[in-house]
Amino acid sequence: MIYVKTSRLQLRDWKESDLQPFCELNADEKVMRYFPKTLSNKKTYEFYRSIISEFSECGFGLYAVEVKETKEFIGFIGFHRATFKADFTPCVEIGWRLKKEAWGKGYATEGATACLHYGQSELGFSDIYSFTAEVNKPSINVMKKIGMSFAGRFNHPNVEESSPLKEHVLFHMSKKSANGN
Repeated sequence: MIYVKTSRLQLRDWKESDLQPFCELNADEKVMRYFPKTLSNKKTYEFYRSIISEFSECGFGLYAVEVKETKEFIGFIGFHRATFKADFTPCVEIGWRLKKEAWGKGYATEGATACLHYGQSELGFSDIYSFTAEVNKPSINVMKKIGMSFAGRFNHPNVEESSPLKEHVLFHMSKKSANGN
């Protein structure tokens, strides 16, 4: 099923054929530089199963992204239930991860903007959050471009204390702020 279409992208259900490029994406050190580590194939399969499970449980999740023109899988954009311990959780998070060959083309901004609209208009989300390590300037820029507002900083409880990725920034969008009310 295709959930969201933009002029260049389709956000859709996952296919078995997405698994190999998904493994390559998660094993790429450049793609994963703002995460504690790359993922092995085994960990990617576990992540994939958790994505599919979240779709079954919630009716939403991290959508596979393909370029319309080529049908090429380039990563994911979508929603996730964040449940780690923080003052803003549990919450619905919007996130993205695209292969490096897709960077610099505006795909993350294009897909995330459409996904936000879908989440608010079709899924009824009143509040959507996004967060990343404070050093992840590319994702922070996407958060700003899609209209999210800075909401604070926090230390991610699932990141080691000594890690430079421990400090995170939090962005937020409410349905009211998106509608200008």
